[in-house]
Amino acid sequence: MVDARSLTALGLVTGYALDAAVGDPRRGHPVALFGRAAHALEQRVWRDSRARGAAYAVTCVGAAAGLGALAQSVRRPPARVVITALATWTVLGGRGLAAEGEAMAARLEAGDVPAARRRLGHLCGRDASVLDQKGLARAATESIAENTSDAVVAPLLWGAVAGVPGLLGYRALNTLDAMVGHRTPRFERFGWAAARGDDLANLLPARAGALAAALCAPLVRGRPGRSLKVWRRDAARHPSPNAGQIEAAFAGALDVRLGGVNTYGGKVEDRGTLGDGPAPGAADLRRAVRLSRAVGLAALALAVAVAR
Repeated sequence: MVDARSLTALGLVTGYALDAAVGDPRRGHPVALFGRAAHALEQRVWRDSRARGAAYAVTCVGAAAGLGALAQSVRRPPARVVITALATWTVLGGRGLAAEGEAMAARLEAGDVPAARRRLGHLCGRDASVLDQKGLARAATESIAENTSDAVVAPLLWGAVAGVPGLLGYRALNTLDAMVGHRTPRFERFGWAAARGDDLANLLPARAGALAAALCAPLVRGRPGRSLKVWRRDAARHPSPNAGQIEAAFAGALDVRLGGVNTYGGKVEDRGTLGDGPAPGAADLRRAVRLSRAVGLAALALAVAVAR
């Protein structure tokens, strides 16, 4: 008889393969549908209150995880594999992330800065209007690194340890952080629980992703030792307890300099300097995409090894 661990592992591998082969659905993406429902609920329950925001986050994440638990209660092994695979495919974003990185690199190689500025919004919320070619390459490289953790490593590891509820619950929490986790007047208090919850959920995945980036450095003509050095030395310079981990490891693996001053919605932030090399260019962005794919495969191998 096939045990639950094997079913979870097979479902994760199948879902990863689906994402790699076909990517996200163009219409009716379940994460987008969740986002619309969460936004509608936020409009109804918002108050300038941490307690109200915490209740909102628990409700949304609990609903997603509960749906996952219900789906996972199916006993037939083939159905369990299919359900886990579909959930994994739904929450992963590896193919889409790589495609956006390649699209940005192509525009930068062509010297089409206006097109690259328009495209950057597909990767991050940074103010692209003030960025030149080097700034755009850096922003895209940083986003590839951070989203490798958020959209690939973390979902796989949560799926490995908590099955379908872990997959859907993690993606719900990460989506809420993107929606209400910003330090704006509206969400400073209301979004606090979602932001802190997302930080906690990514503590181990971000560090696992950073380690994988260091180990995979030779695949992009980098050195593991240098990546480990930059990771240990520079990660704490970043204001995020998690993004700084994998961005620093990527900077060391690619031998480029990331971080610095960024502008979000008119607000200027100094995120510290990560790495010792030159500012990244389009070729480095393509290397970052290759490193992201390698880290994703390493995360898949780890997820299969620890699957429950």
